[in-house]
Amino acid sequence: MRIPVPRSEPAILTQVRGVLDPGLRAAVDRLPEPVRTVAGYHFGWWDERGEQADASGGKALRPALVFGCAQAVGGDVTDAVAGAVAVELVHNFSLLHDDIMDGDHTRRHRRSAWVVFGSPHAVLAGDALVSLALEVLAEAPHPAAGQGLRMVSGAIAALIQGQSMDLDFETRAAVDLAQCLSMAHGKTAALLGCACGLGALLGGGTGRQIECLSEFGRHLGMAFQLIDDLLGIWGDSQVTGKPVFADLQRRKKSLPVVAALNSHSTAGAELAEFYSLDRPLTAPELTHVAHLIEAGGGREWARVEADRQVHEALARLDQAEPAPGPADEFAALAGLILRRDH
Repeated sequence: MRIPVPRSEPAILTQVRGVLDPGLRAAVDRLPEPVRTVAGYHFGWWDERGEQADASGGKALRPALVFGCAQAVGGDVTDAVAGAVAVELVHNFSLLHDDIMDGDHTRRHRRSAWVVFGSPHAVLAGDALVSLALEVLAEAPHPAAGQGLRMVSGAIAALIQGQSMDLDFETRAAVDLAQCLSMAHGKTAALLGCACGLGALLGGGTGRQIECLSEFGRHLGMAFQLIDDLLGIWGDSQVTGKPVFADLQRRKKSLPVVAALNSHSTAGAELAEFYSLDRPLTAPELTHVAHLIEAGGGREWARVEADRQVHEALARLDQAEPAPGPADEFAALAGLILRRDH
């Protein structure tokens, strides 16, 4: 299947907020203070004083996949609201914790929650969101809510394992590409696969449709992580909202880095030397490290692999025999993921 070049943001992303936000806000409003204030700040709804703000809450990609997959199997988005809210809560639990573990001071072009409120409060807010996600889904009147709850629980376990591997890689001298791909599958792809499978489940899909759409989401998640890793090195900080070369300064072994380190090239060997240094890298050194990753083939490998993952995703989508409208939207979304800049 040819991957389209979207001329504008797919409707699946532009329409999701209107359906998602009422349920998401109602769920967060159930949290006690001060956890509620931290969570609302993280979502961009208010500032650190609890006064209304209009900051970005992100693209809501995962809830969009829940709704889209429900429609793809002939269901209605109203059947999938609890699933979409649960998936978005889990995703933001991971972001709150990621920012602390990675030491990222900014999120969506403003200060990260842990910078504003302190790490302990941000950790507790993340814990509250993941607990709330399970509660929201458990309370859903849908007959398949119990099965959906098990899907989300499994995705959470995979996400935590993937994040643990990512942290472990930073202190390990050697990481092979298979290990790094496994890490990315847990850290990112598992939740996207869960979002798609959950949407198909709540939309009344067949077992085959649920499995095919879950695979569609997992492959899409791998492509998303590959592009995210590329943006972490070569993205425009004014667009991404993150400092230039922050991942390289932490010696983060992202997918392009690991591909270059395992390239058996001169550039890969020099890159390994820089990654072994026990001191902060200077700005010129960071620029040179980015060049070494590219010279070692990491940048090109990641681009090619992201494209391959998207083609695999679209093949699984086709096998699910989705309704034409959602299928077209998903194809446009896949094109957007490959060409996104933030």
